[in-house]
Amino acid sequence: MTAPVFVVDSLRPQDLTAGAYVLDGPEGRHAVSVKRLRAGEGVVLTDGRGHWAEGVVQAAEGKDRLVVTVPGGVREEPAEQPRITVVQALPKGDRGELAVETMTEVGVDAIVPWAASRCITQWKGERGLKALGKWRATAREAGKQSRRVRFPDVADAATSKQVASLLADADFAAVLHESGDAPLSGAELPAAGDIMLVVGPEGGVSPEELALFAEAGARPYRLGRSVLRTSTAGTAATAVLLSRTGRWS
Repeated sequence: MTAPVFVVDSLRPQDLTAGAYVLDGPEGRHAVSVKRLRAGEGVVLTDGRGHWAEGVVQAAEGKDRLVVTVPGGVREEPAEQPRITVVQALPKGDRGELAVETMTEVGVDAIVPWAASRCITQWKGERGLKALGKWRATAREAGKQSRRVRFPDVADAATSKQVASLLADADFAAVLHESGDAPLSGAELPAAGDIMLVVGPEGGVSPEELALFAEAGARPYRLGRSVLRTSTAGTAATAVLLSRTGRWS
């Protein structure tokens, strides 16, 4: 079992004092009062943006303060290539958080919530902001649990036209759809740059959206013979791409 990961707001060499970092606040409380970490135990600190450090607990103070020595200093993990973004149509209920959680665990780099025309769920006003906050919190927690030091970006919710604009700028773009005449497992992929996958809602991607995305350069691909739910399709497709791009080698 690798050392537990704790997320900090900033992790730069200047954030260390005499080679040590003080972990406090909610993460400090979790480390001291929940994890009950003690002197000599290992931890990993990260800002979730690629900066990280392996540390050793020097002391636990009170209920929410952990002093961590960082003998190796702060390191930076470069962004993976190619970068994989999943445009995820809004699922019903809490299946959106499930999709974010599992995609984060397998290694997706960015997630774009998509208000597709056939989505039953719509993010509006305060309810939409709350839902977006849940997705971002889920990505953060799943990043910690899967021992990542670079968490996926969760963008603001996008319209179909905004998604098309993103697809047009990608180095490879695909729509997961049963009408695809080619398997995603056989697609020609770039060695670097941006890969974008579109996952439709339970009701499917509309013909108008398929046409709009095709104009932007995103053709339909299929995963297999079965049709996956929207909350699992992105995870399965990301796994296929990670194995083919060498990121899982």
